[in-house]
Amino acid sequence: MIAFPLVGAFILLVFNRFTNRWGHLLGVAMSLASFVVAVLAFFELIGFGEEARRRAVHLFEFIPGMPGEPPMVDMGLLIDPLSISFALLITGVGSLIHIYSIGYMSHDEHRRRFFSYLNLFVAAMLLLVLADNYVGLFIGWEGVGLASYLLIGFWQFKPSAATAAKKAFVVNRVGDFGLLVGMFVIWTTFGSLAFKDLAVQTSGVENGTTLAIGLLLLLGACGKSAQLPLQSWLLDAMEGPTPVSALIHAATMVTAGVYLVVRSGAFFFHEGSGAALAVAIVGAATLLAGAIIGCAKDDIKKGLAGSTMSQIGYMMLGAGLGPAGYAFAIGHLITHGFFKADMFLGAGSVMHGMNDEVDMRKYGALRKAMPITFVTFFIGYLAIIGFPLLSGYFTKDGIIETAVHHQPVLGWLAVLGAGITGFYMSRMVFMTFFGQKRWADDAHPHESPAVMTWPLIILSIGAIFLGGYLILSNTLMKFLGPAVGLPEELPSFHFASVPGIVTLVLVAIGAGFAWTRYGRVEVPAVQPRGSFLTTFARRDLYGDALNESLFMRPGQWLTRIAVFFDNRGIDGLVNGLAAGIGGSSGRLRRIQTGFARTYALSILIGAALLTGALLLVGNL
Repeated sequence: MIAFPLVGAFILLVFNRFTNRWGHLLGVAMSLASFVVAVLAFFELIGFGEEARRRAVHLFEFIPGMPGEPPMVDMGLLIDPLSISFALLITGVGSLIHIYSIGYMSHDEHRRRFFSYLNLFVAAMLLLVLADNYVGLFIGWEGVGLASYLLIGFWQFKPSAATAAKKAFVVNRVGDFGLLVGMFVIWTTFGSLAFKDLAVQTSGVENGTTLAIGLLLLLGACGKSAQLPLQSWLLDAMEGPTPVSALIHAATMVTAGVYLVVRSGAFFFHEGSGAALAVAIVGAATLLAGAIIGCAKDDIKKGLAGSTMSQIGYMMLGAGLGPAGYAFAIGHLITHGFFKADMFLGAGSVMHGMNDEVDMRKYGALRKAMPITFVTFFIGYLAIIGFPLLSGYFTKDGIIETAVHHQPVLGWLAVLGAGITGFYMSRMVFMTFFGQKRWADDAHPHESPAVMTWPLIILSIGAIFLGGYLILSNTLMKFLGPAVGLPEELPSFHFASVPGIVTLVLVAIGAGFAWTRYGRVEVPAVQPRGSFLTTFARRDLYGDALNESLFMRPGQWLTRIAVFFDNRGIDGLVNGLAAGIGGSSGRLRRIQTGFARTYALSILIGAALLTGALLLVGNL
């Protein structure tokens, strides 16, 4: 699985322009080959009994131990229900996005390089989820960070894209620092970084230690999954090509934090640790923050980015509930990969037909000009708002119901977030596909080619049926059980639960309110000034301003103080000492006249002083 896209990236990067004519086809072939291997591995895995569905693949000794001792870290891969679920999502949705990119990037002169970065990302993401220890996971973690940087800044001639790539890279380094320190604490405490060892060694460990490990790992998860307080990079990352947004910022990389939390459940759910509650609180706060941001964005991609923040917040909330919420969290992760990739690629299709315009105020009435894009986008919209019997209805409502049962306050906040989702997603659909034409004079919207629409159709089919298949009868929960554990009592999905009914009512109210504001009346071509709350949402809840005030400005002053101390203190001391020696030398050299009589007189005076001193000492 890992080797195919890695070899594809190597060939496309090393052989450079010689692969320009067929490089995109090689990139697609390598991703599809990886998907085939994942499917074969999946069927081989389910052929084993439930207790045997944990297959280790040893690769090599990575970090050797002391002479006569076992290695500190063995590099290997782990195929279990959790890792294979992610592998199928990464390679399956990733391959559809590769195919879509053939059409979307057809006129880009650097298309071959784009596909090499896509292949590199898929390889790194697969290593992240397939590694059997934290060191391998961290290598993949940093690999997807590098690929994300390259893809976000792919159009580096745009200053905004280059800046967004740097911002994503820097913010993720903060989270990565937390993950790295967490690994140090794990090694110091347990003497191992292998998942199989840690799953059975946490009993008897102090709660403070597991809490510290959990919070450090959570910091890493927040950086990669754009959760509060490390969410500021995600909306800027929309500067990259739209397939990048679909692959990295909807279906795969931003879900890595959820994978880390679930894989590290032994630390988060150690009795009395409290780290799991922190995960749930972060998820609930982020799902509300992302939904509020999405309400005020006119850029279609940034609106979807706010939605991504919010939906991953739901996943984090589910992951923070333990085995009772794992299946719903992972199920929502998988279904979200389908319907959000469908919507991001649909947004790219709209941009493709509208001269790369992203402002929804310049859209309107596109459903007739782009019927396939409209239908598939609309299906994704129904899935994300939780329309009954579509994928999001089963997975998101499952998270909400479980949260209301285990953490009532957070659960009802999630219900409120669902109502806001109904508003901002309906706003997006009405502004884009309904109402009056607000197109620019040179815009001639048209349906995208088949190479772009077929991936949309396949993704929309998953958005319809996948959720029910995974959640009803606890299919996914039973499958994941050997890897993450099962709750004491298997839950059942309730079609008429109180939280579910309230959620549907709030979603309907949100959609109706959006219709009165953006569907029934003419949408202003120029963004209105709006209230303080609107400005608050447009500026991403002042996240950048907060980071600037708390970190950037103090960092600047710290730098200036350090420079002043360096110039005046350290350099001043060194330069002063050098100047003193230089000045003394200049004065002392004046006694070197070059006349023998002067030297003789100096010797005579010195001898007289020495003789006098000896006589004085002798008398004492």
